[in-house]
Amino acid sequence: MRPLPELTPENTPFWTGGAEGKLNIAFCNACSKAIHPPQLICPDCWSEAVETRAVPGTGTVYSYTVNHQQWAPGMQVPFALAVVDVDGAPGVRVTAEVVGIDPENVAIGQKMRVGFLNIDDVWFPRWEPVR
Repeated sequence: MRPLPELTPENTPFWTGGAEGKLNIAFCNACSKAIHPPQLICPDCWSEAVETRAVPGTGTVYSYTVNHQQWAPGMQVPFALAVVDVDGAPGVRVTAEVVGIDPENVAIGQKMRVGFLNIDDVWFPRWEPVR
């Protein structure tokens, strides 16, 4: 079983956007900075004018790891986790599981698109290769 994040006012749009197929990222309306993880105040200009926007849901693998250790009962191994530079949100990287590909075939520079895994009220982002 996957642990669920605590939903807060600032992170709920990120964790629930998958219900509509959207990758939601926080942005500052004052300076346009993309903010992830989401915060209520912009870390650059200290503005409280932060809002959530859907981004295209695509990106490029910055880094990744392939896990071969079964550290929880029933966990399927191997699996890959990728750190992806998110298109439309400069400076934002989202780390998530990679699906739809042999974990050994994930590569730096590979284009990805987001999909979601729903557990209770949370929609976990998952990356899959753009074909």
